[in-house]
Amino acid sequence: MADSLRSSSRPSWQHRLAHHLRTRVSSLKPVGRPIENPLPVLRLLNKSQWLFFLVALAGWTWDAFDFFTVSITVPHIAESLNSTVKDITWGITLVLMLRSVGALIFGVLSDRYGRKWPFIINCAIFIVLELGTGFVQTYKQFLGVRALFGIAMGGIYGNCAATALEDCPMEARGIISGMLQEGYALGYLLAVVFSRALTDTTPHGWRSLFWFGAGPPVLIIIFRLCLPETNSYLEQRKQERESSKDAFVSVAKASIIEYWHYIIYMVVLMAGFNFMSHGSQDLYPTMLTVQLDFSTNKNTVTMVVANLGAVAGGIFFGHISDALGRRLSVLIACVLGGALIYPWAFVRNNGIMAAVFFLQFMVQGAWGVIPIYLSELSPPALRAFIVGIAYQLGNLASSASSTIEATIGARFPLESQSTSSVQRYNYGKVMAIFMGCVFGFVLIVMFLGPENIMADLTTIAPEHHDNKDIHDLEKSRHSEDSGNVETDKKEVSPA
Repeated sequence: MADSLRSSSRPSWQHRLAHHLRTRVSSLKPVGRPIENPLPVLRLLNKSQWLFFLVALAGWTWDAFDFFTVSITVPHIAESLNSTVKDITWGITLVLMLRSVGALIFGVLSDRYGRKWPFIINCAIFIVLELGTGFVQTYKQFLGVRALFGIAMGGIYGNCAATALEDCPMEARGIISGMLQEGYALGYLLAVVFSRALTDTTPHGWRSLFWFGAGPPVLIIIFRLCLPETNSYLEQRKQERESSKDAFVSVAKASIIEYWHYIIYMVVLMAGFNFMSHGSQDLYPTMLTVQLDFSTNKNTVTMVVANLGAVAGGIFFGHISDALGRRLSVLIACVLGGALIYPWAFVRNNGIMAAVFFLQFMVQGAWGVIPIYLSELSPPALRAFIVGIAYQLGNLASSASSTIEATIGARFPLESQSTSSVQRYNYGKVMAIFMGCVFGFVLIVMFLGPENIMADLTTIAPEHHDNKDIHDLEKSRHSEDSGNVETDKKEVSPA
């Protein structure tokens, strides 16, 4: 009887969709909290919460390091394996394509059996495959190892986001999200630095970089072994045990049924975001080396500057998103990033340092909001799975970004240097066009999307995902639609 009454009082999906679209502008209103000094905010975390954040950051950073060791050494690998740059970029594409498989496997394991052991298994696989990459002798072997690497890499993101954020104080979610996400930029930065230290100075060249990459995951595994499960995960399992015998399966099914359209939205959004990051980064070192004839040292310095900008941007926008809102913060970053495309792609003097710093500041600034944005939209019982699968299916959709850029770049040949046999292409023009389209796409999708800032990250039941704080927030944001707010389901409820 109660179910039928609840169903009859619930507005139709057409009514809720119309309300959702009507409130896309009003819902961008800042939440009313001031932008606080980040240092007192960070002091809200206790020792346990800091340790969970640090181990998650370490895992995500090394996942990024493992990925970028290929994109940074593409010309070296191509020469060693008697292949072309375009051939080697298929190794990048394979990794991106197969990450969704890893997100599916390790996401389910992380939500069903805990954050700890799936994370440890993931890192152990990293060790084996990093060593294996350093020993490949043929192009087919290279593709095979990188395909397996894609599965391993896909499993880490959702687990790390859940580990770092689900116990985090509400006031610190934004800045911790930004700091966690910039493990991606930090991994890129470490890959650049160690590539310079090992690829050009050791007898085995690029292979030494991959052998080195197998070492740090050992320390990350030891770190995670010393920590327990997060309190939020333990509370979710307690709620499941109290609700039914087959709690995880039943709650998982209910969550998928209730949130299927949110998952689709997150996948579409993550496709745009991954096109944004890979489109601006994967072939940029190749452009500097092949098109602009940067020396190894200048290339290294430029990429270090880019990633310093990325780290700063992710932390800055993640932090202000607690005051401005998740969507508005991303929209601001995209608009400013679009304005920086021209200097980033076409400046040829020392001003390129400033251009690449601020372009990556905006790209990764938008990304800094994503871990907490996805976590707040996901049902807690499947947080690692949904956050991971949305991110990695977005990666799958954008998997050919570097290959697309390399292929289109071949249509814009430049005059080759007499001292080099390497064909030169105008990658700068291609990336500028590509990034303009991507920024526009992300702007539209994020503007039309939902937001669930300040969501409860522990309650497992889908129907309880809408808490009082969100109801009050939506009422204040949509006050001009007061006639509809009381009857319409809150924004986070499925349309």
